[in-house]
Amino acid sequence: MAANIIKLTPELITFIGTGGVDAISPFTREIFLLDIIVAGTTFCKEIDEIYPSLLPETTLKMIRDPKNKYDELAIGIYYNKIRIGWVPQNLNEVISRLMDAGKAFFCRVSKVSKKGEWVKIDAKVYMVE
Repeated sequence: MAANIIKLTPELITFIGTGGVDAISPFTREIFLLDIIVAGTTFCKEIDEIYPSLLPETTLKMIRDPKNKYDELAIGIYYNKIRIGWVPQNLNEVISRLMDAGKAFFCRVSKVSKKGEWVKIDAKVYMVE
């Protein structure tokens, strides 16, 4: 069977993009799953410093932490490289299992408020498909 080489045209380059790993982004979509309140923000030492930067629509990274001594299904929520909290334990089981199977997730801040010393972060969880 002969292999055909497809010539790159300007239209094809525009379609697939030139952004390296991001070049396939037209084939991905964000699927909204649930609203959460980020747990454990009081344990983040830098929360008072980064609180003003946590504006609505800010994207937060979600990283599995299977070696967490309190919860083997734990999922940390990060702003830049700072863990600001966790997916609440009562909501993390399905997401953690999907993450372990290779699915990607992230959060977007929907609302931030301060109640005394507590920074309350409302976020929306999305899966990337």
